[in-house]
Amino acid sequence: MKHLTPQIVKEKCVLMRVDFNVDIDQSGQIIDDFRIQRTLPTIKFLKEKSAEKIILISHLGQPKKNDFWTEKFTLKPITDYLEKILKEKIYFCSLKGFKEIKAAIDKSEKGAIWLLENIRYHEGENTNDENFAKQLSQLGDIYINEAFSVSHRQAASLCAITEFLPSYPGLLFQEEIEHLNKIIKNSEPPTVMILGGAKMTDKIPVIEKFFNLVNFILIGGAIANTILKSWNFEIGNSLFEEEMIEKAKNLGSDKAELILPGDFLVLTKKQQKNKRELGKIEKEDTILDIGPVAASTFQRIISQARTIFWNGPMGRIEDERFSEGTKIIIEAILSNAKARTLIGGGDTLMSIKLLKPEYRIPACAGRQNTENRFFSTGGGAMLKYLAGENLPALRALENSKL
Repeated sequence: MKHLTPQIVKEKCVLMRVDFNVDIDQSGQIIDDFRIQRTLPTIKFLKEKSAEKIILISHLGQPKKNDFWTEKFTLKPITDYLEKILKEKIYFCSLKGFKEIKAAIDKSEKGAIWLLENIRYHEGENTNDENFAKQLSQLGDIYINEAFSVSHRQAASLCAITEFLPSYPGLLFQEEIEHLNKIIKNSEPPTVMILGGAKMTDKIPVIEKFFNLVNFILIGGAIANTILKSWNFEIGNSLFEEEMIEKAKNLGSDKAELILPGDFLVLTKKQQKNKRELGKIEKEDTILDIGPVAASTFQRIISQARTIFWNGPMGRIEDERFSEGTKIIIEAILSNAKARTLIGGGDTLMSIKLLKPEYRIPACAGRQNTENRFFSTGGGAMLKYLAGENLPALRALENSKL
């Protein structure tokens, strides 16, 4: 890939894809600003190196067509937050047409920072539409991808746009790739992968690849529910992915040991917390955390690891009754000072913030990485890169000829 230099951005109108898909509460307050903070060095670099204008592009959530151009997924709260932390005016653009957007940007002062409304409010974004990307590209002189965390998606503001503008990875993007390459090159056995959370669709291909790359794969969260359901275990009313059942049936390996929980914490029909062993889950139960035996087993394996990858909480961390499993995982990982550790994904980082607030995740994690520990902004992108999967936006940057 090409590298960003001061000469490249000087006097240029910079179109930069970021990932400000952060949790926002009902009052419009940012719950976790890690991804925003990690983008600040690049924004400051552009300002210091005399970029003409800085135009930030992001998505928020997964709006349906009837959500387009409503307040439901608006980026306006991000604008207000950026103004506070950067201590300067941030222009928010809610206009739909690119001619109108460009006219508004052109009228602003040199060095102005703009944030466009949710890019997913445009139908051409998710279809990687070339015509849409061409229109978007007319807003800037160069393009920067500073959204590694969504670079496993094929979208217009990540892929097709590189056909129309000179394109570069941002400082954070480069740092993510450098650290992932470093951990791939220097990983030592025993290697442990910990996977949780709700989404399994993107993770089954990754799990299959990792069977040949790691020694242990520890599974919790709704991912475990889906696998157990595919193996005909009763999981009650627990969350699982029906469309992944057939693929989950065949998971297994001669090398990596796939370990699922043998006990759980559930919410019963009477809305009470209870402990259940695998095979004794009742039809009205809802699994919301791994049980104490499973947590202890996971903890022991993690404590002996020399390389650790973690993505996804073990349970419903926002409910204190069902956060203990994830808390034990966090303690085990942070206590293992010998292991080279990679932690990534929004829910994963949120887990640490909620359950261990005294531990401060560095805003510039890589540059302050003194404990062989790196916090990635990506979850799915991180796992796919480690497994050797194709990242469409990375390929687009590498293949850009402008």
